[in-house]
Amino acid sequence: MSSVGIECVAKAGCRIGESPVWDEKEGALLYVDITGRKVCRWSPVTRQAQAIPVDAPVSSVALRKSGDYVITLGTRFAALKWKEELVTTITQVDKDKANTRFNDGKVDPAGRYFAGTMAEEIRPAVLERHQGSLYTLFPDLSVVKHFDQVDISNGLDWSLDHKTFFYIDSLSYSVDAFDYDLQTGKIGNRRSIYKLEKEESIPDGMCIDIEGKLWVACYDGGRVIRLDPETGKRLQTVKLPVDKTTSCCFGGKDYSEMYVTSASDGMDKEWLSRQPQAGGIFKITGLGVKGVPPYPFAG
Repeated sequence: MSSVGIECVAKAGCRIGESPVWDEKEGALLYVDITGRKVCRWSPVTRQAQAIPVDAPVSSVALRKSGDYVITLGTRFAALKWKEELVTTITQVDKDKANTRFNDGKVDPAGRYFAGTMAEEIRPAVLERHQGSLYTLFPDLSVVKHFDQVDISNGLDWSLDHKTFFYIDSLSYSVDAFDYDLQTGKIGNRRSIYKLEKEESIPDGMCIDIEGKLWVACYDGGRVIRLDPETGKRLQTVKLPVDKTTSCCFGGKDYSEMYVTSASDGMDKEWLSRQPQAGGIFKITGLGVKGVPPYPFAG
């Protein structure tokens, strides 16, 4: 498709840019820099990003129904008041583990915040295996653990009928599906719907479009791929000018633009000189499909 356009809109130089979320009220893109320890908000009007520093690796950000945001910070679910730059802990997980942190997170259609953990990395994608778990923060601020033995808890989203939960544990090189009960938030019947090919590398963040197709950012693969969860087929590949593409979301006035985060951690000088936009935020236009607005946390 020759009409697809790719632009680096924020030369953010993120160490690990992650968790892009469109904030419709602000008309801005939220994202985090995990190892840079900051939550960022980029405005397409000013073309500038504001950043709020935090005291631990911050791995995901989500909208909150009552206003402002919720984040995953270290092993904590926390609330972030933007104007005050105030972070307050909601609850902590993985209390029995010394070296884990949260990774990707997202809010389900009922307003529950799903997020998983992983071991702290020695180098990018090199870590102690099976240390992570998948959790849900409920609107009453209680937490449920779904399962453990996770390597790198990553991309997550829900089908348009809310009956399927999609999930990525990166080092499985698989996009998985679970049966989903929207009433209770319970998941079950795990199965793989797509195995990544060698050149696609490691599956990272993920989002869904209004046709029910999944978009997966491929870390070290320099691309986002569009998948049909019904057939398990890859429908489209969009290559980016950086290798370490980390996550994607739809945004803009009508959710027709895709935003892709990227990372620069683990790249040496020579690699960075070849990819000066590493760690930047990219906007993809002309995909011909729109996305689903993010759900706010109901607590």
